Amino acid sequence: MSEVTPDVRELRNCFGRFATGVTVVTCEHEKGKHGFTVNSFTSVSLQPPLVLVSVDRRTRALPYLQNNSFTINILRASQQDTAMHFAGRPLDVPPFEWDDTRIKDSLAYIECEPWAEYDGGDHVLFVGKVKRFEYEDGAPLGYYGGKFSTIEPL
Repeated sequence: MSEVTPDVRELRNCFGRFATGVTVVTCEHEKGKHGFTVNSFTSVSLQPPLVLVSVDRRTRALPYLQNNSFTINILRASQQDTAMHFAGRPLDVPPFEWDDTRIKDSLAYIECEPWAEYDGGDHVLFVGKVKRFEYEDGAPLGYYGGKFSTIEPL
């Protein structure tokens, strides 16, 4: 049986039917603080505490993340401008404030040290070991069908 090569746009549309939250992954490097918007984030393990982020190889901040500690900032519904800023559409005045490598007022923070890095095709899969975390109650920023959305309990 031969493999079918899917239309990339249609495959992306199919994947987009899985609703996700929106995060910004940040790190510090000798060239300063860097971050990028990521919706491909998942918990991996509780013992040891591990998380995974999938990062497009074309992301300019990719080299800063390699072999480096990083913070996953889970965004609130009110932080769309922050998500867009780190997705390459910055505003003249940044819509956020730094708190070390954290984005101030995010819904949750997960600070990680590097655990493993894997080839993921056109992405790199970074697994981080959780060193510290904080969270608050609130409405998260969601992403569905290529657009920001809200996530509400049933």
